[in-house]
Amino acid sequence: MRIDGAGPKMNNVVLDASAVMAVLTQEAGADKLPPGLLELAVSSAVNLAEVQSKLVERGVPPDAAWRASRNCVREVVSFTAEHARAAGSLIAQTRAWGLSLGDRACLALALSLEAPVYTADRSWKNLKIGLRIHLIR
Repeated sequence: MRIDGAGPKMNNVVLDASAVMAVLTQEAGADKLPPGLLELAVSSAVNLAEVQSKLVERGVPPDAAWRASRNCVREVVSFTAEHARAAGSLIAQTRAWGLSLGDRACLALALSLEAPVYTADRSWKNLKIGLRIHLIR
């Protein structure tokens, strides 16, 4: 699947919320995301909202949680209508593995950028959607 109008954009990697959380909380797998790789990292605004939510649930003040989430990536990419269309279309290919809307937003961004995606979600290894998916644990 490819989002119309999107050409290849090299030098990007897309981080799922689970990868961002691993970096922020130094969980297992964070070592697979060294500073050089993080300099290339982008994330969907949807995924960073998920990260911020998890941090706030853990008692981090909302503004500090947003700053921490934002500081893990080079760019926060807005969730566009084309991303929404792609994420909605991915349901058929991802339903069996229980991927959420946030997961599909991440995949839609990676597809639009033709970039590899990093995640801690092991169920993604089963996906066959034309993306390089790197599991960090």
